[in-house]
Amino acid sequence: MNKLWSDTYTSWTLRIMRPDDANIAGNVHGGTILKMIEEAGAIISTRHCNSKSVERCFAALARVERTDFVSPMSIGEVAHVSAEITYTSKHSVEVQVNVMSENILTGEKRLTNRATLWYVAISLKNVEKILEVPPIHAFSAQVLGDYKQYEKQEQEEEGKKRYEAQKLERLETKHRADDVILPIVNPEPHTVGFSQSSLIHLVGPSECTPQGFVHGGVTMKLMDEVAGIVSARHCKTNIVTASVDAINFHQKIQKGSVLTVSGRLTFTSNKSMEVEVFVDVEPFVDDTQGKYRAVSAFFTFVSLSKEGKALPVPQVVLKSAEEKKRFEEGKGRYLQSKARRQTEMHSFTQK
Repeated sequence: MNKLWSDTYTSWTLRIMRPDDANIAGNVHGGTILKMIEEAGAIISTRHCNSKSVERCFAALARVERTDFVSPMSIGEVAHVSAEITYTSKHSVEVQVNVMSENILTGEKRLTNRATLWYVAISLKNVEKILEVPPIHAFSAQVLGDYKQYEKQEQEEEGKKRYEAQKLERLETKHRADDVILPIVNPEPHTVGFSQSSLIHLVGPSECTPQGFVHGGVTMKLMDEVAGIVSARHCKTNIVTASVDAINFHQKIQKGSVLTVSGRLTFTSNKSMEVEVFVDVEPFVDDTQGKYRAVSAFFTFVSLSKEGKALPVPQVVLKSAEEKKRFEEGKGRYLQSKARRQTEMHSFTQK
């Protein structure tokens, strides 16, 4: 079941969750939800970028901001995915996506995910060329019947701040591209080496856009699977995705490439695990380019009992100075996230 209503600035998608969407805990796989989010963002961004452009283009995913999994989705429920363009810079589009879950037997709905994504416009004639993006307010009556503008000047200013912040973070993350995950012989339980995992994947045509590049949602689903394996190996229980820190797409991935998706534990709190995931690409189509880092992100998982209740997480055993450094960095992200959730909860209760 798929249905789509849309205009230039908003789109809505419905999809019923089926058994092959489930993880081993019986809920909808976090990677499946990430893939739906990205598909909604790609559709609306591509439509926007072509609405006033002389040169045809497609929207390529550049970054996904932190995504929280507010509530698990179950098989048989209907996912409502809504996407809206909220800001445009000269070369990028910001899209905010909400995911609601509906129990079609009772009619009950609840929020499961909220995400912010950034796209850039890539020329169809020259995929190395990034095109300018139409401004969010520059549409004529022939397009929408009215002008689309920011409701308040503050909204445009806030969007610009978000754009500058994500641009800076993308550059900082790119500096870690030379970091690698090496195999460890006979690692001890609960060490970083014990749970680290890698997946080798050959990119097929069905996973790509018509231009021959991998869908961002496909890559995110593979990353979520590897992060889940790392978490399950560490705690030996059912696990679910709790949140995903910013996912940065550094370079495009072509059809026929071989992906190495690697994950390692970086931080554990009492009830959560942070996993760093890399995607390295070995091109087969273009043999002039060597292996390169395409995507990187941090995933957070929680451990669950068979009844679906949160369990304590075994603490990671740190062996090296690098592991201790990554642990402290992860702790900083954990504390920032905790403070942000408390602020949001306080704001909600004050309304």
